[in-house]
Amino acid sequence: MKQCLVVDDSSVIRKVARRILEDMGFAVGEAEDGAVAMEACRRHMPEAILLDWNMPVMDGFEFLSKLRQMPGGDQPKVVFCTTENDIAQIAKALKAGANEYIMKPFDRDIVEAKFIEAGLI
Repeated sequence: MKQCLVVDDSSVIRKVARRILEDMGFAVGEAEDGAVAMEACRRHMPEAILLDWNMPVMDGFEFLSKLRQMPGGDQPKVVFCTTENDIAQIAKALKAGANEYIMKPFDRDIVEAKFIEAGLI
């Protein structure tokens, strides 16, 4: 079973994402910010990461930059999930190593489509 780490400071978003991803057959871990997510990745690198941009402690962009420098950090497929809709921000995320990008609010169809595009399902 593939593992997905949901990184978002909103417990509601994490809960919704967990339901969607578990229904899609993923084992799901959660982190409320990038620092907690880094620790989770050090313990066990997931196959997929659903990543919020704006979070306290360590934002999604900083997390992604650090993740891609870790041993094995080039492996997870990272899907940014955020309210940021500025094309420059999207380009910045993709250049930093994000595989896909979805906007909030999202539903199962959107998540599933992006996970298919990223080669996760």
